[in-house]
Amino acid sequence: MKILLIQPKMNKRPMDTDLKTRMSPSLALLTLLNLTPDGHETSLVNENAERIDFDCGADLAGITITLDVMPRACQIAAEFMRRGIPVVAGGVHVTCCPEACLPHFNAICIGPAERVWGKIIADAEAGCLQQAYCDTKDFRGDEIVSPMYGNIEQKKYLYTNVVLTSRGCPNRCSFCYNSCKNRLYIRRPVSNVINDIKALGTRHILFIDDNFIGNPKYTHELLDEIYGMKLIWSAAVTTKILDYPDLLDLMAKTGCRSLFIGFESINTASLKSVSKDNTVKKYEALVEAIHGRGIMINASMVFGLDGDDKDTFRRTLNWLVKMRIETLTAHILTPYPGTDLYRRMAAAGRIIDRNLGKYNTSHVVFKPLGMTADELYKGYLWMYKRFYSFKNIILRFPENKAQRKAFLLFNLFYRKFGRFTALAAHFVPMEILGKLAAKISYKITAPL
Repeated sequence: MKILLIQPKMNKRPMDTDLKTRMSPSLALLTLLNLTPDGHETSLVNENAERIDFDCGADLAGITITLDVMPRACQIAAEFMRRGIPVVAGGVHVTCCPEACLPHFNAICIGPAERVWGKIIADAEAGCLQQAYCDTKDFRGDEIVSPMYGNIEQKKYLYTNVVLTSRGCPNRCSFCYNSCKNRLYIRRPVSNVINDIKALGTRHILFIDDNFIGNPKYTHELLDEIYGMKLIWSAAVTTKILDYPDLLDLMAKTGCRSLFIGFESINTASLKSVSKDNTVKKYEALVEAIHGRGIMINASMVFGLDGDDKDTFRRTLNWLVKMRIETLTAHILTPYPGTDLYRRMAAAGRIIDRNLGKYNTSHVVFKPLGMTADELYKGYLWMYKRFYSFKNIILRFPENKAQRKAFLLFNLFYRKFGRFTALAAHFVPMEILGKLAAKISYKITAPL
């Protein structure tokens, strides 16, 4: 069979450029590529970088779906199905809301694809696709299949050096997909992760786990293994990293240069409204502990939580600037369907917009309590504009000299003037821009 695997075009947020849409390839589709039995012709298409050829003669189309691309995924599926080509859909949104997805596709995959993808292909070939293939029980980390890194079209992406050490998160914050009923938390064997790093052949690694320290003992074992590999890496962690100073020390020694941290809010009441157990009074100690080890921080902040008001934006900005937080990823609270937060808000009649294309954390789709929807949206835009103003970039300038080049590259050429940098990608491949940024920031030139 001829199989086409598709990543739908994402909906950019107001501050996003093509640098965001083409940040890295889909590991989900690369994994499916590796899972496909021999004898089939399989190709990938990322709609963020190229057009879909609906008349390519495919016998089966597979689509990976995050929430905000669901409307586009339905359009893509309808085009193929109109041509008599069956469509199977999977991904985080399908896993969390299978009942809502069922009517739009010939088949859906709920949970991991490793143990069912071969059967899906065989059933499609025999003309007897089932409506749903579900595999969420007793799935083990050693069953996770590596992406087929060798098939990445590197020129399309800023970074292709992405590695997964686990799937899911042990926490169940009510606003997060990990509070959905079908989500798992599993860790890969450390040896498999090391093999992926070696397969990439680069010293610059982006660990893209939801929570890199979901099991601190496991993380320690992994870092022990990469010690001496001279890597430069980044990852996403929770504020609980402060409780593991030995792990922070090992992160610094093994080449960690940046951590994405879910602070979410500086308001304790707001955090409690979404079952987030961060301890606000420890935030400053956390920032000092990370900066003291030469590691930069990308702070994740969520606005519109119950407990927030119009003054939340100003107070948050002041704190971020005072603590010299290097980069900010801000979100408008978004009640993802399938989560505890969505169920609670829907029951209270607070969902005001069900257009899933707007569920990308940059639109107000619910009734806030402490401000109007318009005040929330304008405050969100104000936060980005002020955080990345020249004045605040200077005030946040790192004291650590080793961080300054990376800081300026991100703040100026990715965020403040990102649209001009994205224009350069029309003349210079994304791959070259990414490698240049790594070389300037971290002097990365040699492979493993």
